[in-house]
Amino acid sequence: MPTVASLRVHPVKSLDPLELDAVDVNAGALRHDREYAIVDEDREFVNGKREPALHRLASDYDPERRELSVRERGDDDCATFSMDAERGELNAWLSAFLDYPVSVVRDASGGMPDDTDADGPTVIARETAAEIAGWYDGIDTDEMLRRLRPNIVVEAGEPFWEDRLYADRGSVQRFSVGDVDLEGVQPCQRCAVPTRDPVTGAETPGFRETFIEQRAATLPAWANRDWFDHHFRVMVNTRIPEESWGETVEVGDRVERK
Repeated sequence: MPTVASLRVHPVKSLDPLELDAVDVNAGALRHDREYAIVDEDREFVNGKREPALHRLASDYDPERRELSVRERGDDDCATFSMDAERGELNAWLSAFLDYPVSVVRDASGGMPDDTDADGPTVIARETAAEIAGWYDGIDTDEMLRRLRPNIVVEAGEPFWEDRLYADRGSVQRFSVGDVDLEGVQPCQRCAVPTRDPVTGAETPGFRETFIEQRAATLPAWANRDWFDHHFRVMVNTRIPEESWGETVEVGDRVERK
């Protein structure tokens, strides 16, 4: 039976993940996931899609103290800010790092995901990340997971198992993670972020082209081809029905299709 191998939330959109043993469902999302985001003067997201420099930031979030620590990778000096009392100082630090004015905003209700129609946690099998890593020289499973940035990593026993968790464009696939019901909506359409080194932000030559070629060649029989107008897709976008809000997902929970 597939089980949850790890849980990852991203307290600040596009910064480093926080691994947890258990996390509550908060208004359709995992608590703390994309709770904060960096925006520019026009209130547009400054995220990994448009700002490769963010890859060079190392971050750590303490959910109990509500503190964010940031530093440039390779730098021993770390700055720590209270997300309640020192947001202005954090804004100044990030603005100096990026060399243009930015600020950090918060949405504590359901976070700020990219896909607002399928705003639940993303799901992938650990074996999928291992398989994709094997398409490239010098990339291991852990790095591929950092590139893909999933929320729920499942120990499933086979690569691309998560392609069972969505249906066609007109419906959803219901499944459960422990006591939490989810609806699998679609295979995630990837952006530029996975094509970059997660530490330096440098583009990996030929990443997208290799991915598309190999994904097409290895697409499992159980994948619904209705979604594959192109093959730069992997991982599953979900929704969490309101009746599961307030429940908890834990490492070790069983993942079952309904």
